[in-house]
Amino acid sequence: MKLFLLTFAAALALASAGPFDFRTAQLPRVTIEETPEGRIVNGYPATEGKAPYIVGLWIRTDGSNSAAVGGGSIIANNWVLTAAHCLTTDSVDIHYGSNWGWKGAFSHNVRRDNFISHHDLPAEGGRDIGLIRTPWVDFTDLINKVALPSQSEASDRFVDTWCLACGWGGMDNGDLATWLQCMEVQIISNSECEQAYGTVASTDMCTRRTDGHSVCGGDSGGPLVTLDNPRLVGVITFASVGCHGGPSGYTRVSDYLGWINDNTGVSY
Repeated sequence: MKLFLLTFAAALALASAGPFDFRTAQLPRVTIEETPEGRIVNGYPATEGKAPYIVGLWIRTDGSNSAAVGGGSIIANNWVLTAAHCLTTDSVDIHYGSNWGWKGAFSHNVRRDNFISHHDLPAEGGRDIGLIRTPWVDFTDLINKVALPSQSEASDRFVDTWCLACGWGGMDNGDLATWLQCMEVQIISNSECEQAYGTVASTDMCTRRTDGHSVCGGDSGGPLVTLDNPRLVGVITFASVGCHGGPSGYTRVSDYLGWINDNTGVSY
């Protein structure tokens, strides 16, 4: 599967030391009426309720009818974790509770004064993580939080752990996926990831590109969740240009447990 990751002109502009500009392959903004460039391949349609923690984001700019797409994860009744570069505009529409990404059970529009981005972004790599303070959301079978790693796992790199990544990206036909697509991927060491990219931050995390499975230019902010004892260990942030030549990249959640707790009070 290739998840269509969100990027903006104002998003990260960090250079790779390797052969790929893996941080920000810039893609055009997409409108509700238009279709994005990008595709999901080798994924599978999720069963209803498979990932009740995922939310779909429409990222909006005041005075414009355009909206970029992204993803996020519910970590508490009133908090969503996402990528910081999803939070560079005026508001987001958060869609909850259905595998129909943009036709959820309900949605909230949240203004930018409820956005919290890591203060070291973009000055330092590996800091692409952000929070959205939301109205209170009651949990159901289809809407629920995902656990964070425990404080005792703060130093865990999760190498070789199998995880689930899901999102609503562009399909091969150029249309946005209307139904949630998922893939299983395995976390690799940063040293293996650097064989493709030359360098990655210690707070980055990568999954191996296997059988064409890769995140790709547009569903940033979406979740990477362990298959066993589900915990949110990664936030989708980068991929190789064209999404063909390298591992998929995430911000490593276990390195930000203190930051998340300081801003939300959420910890495990």
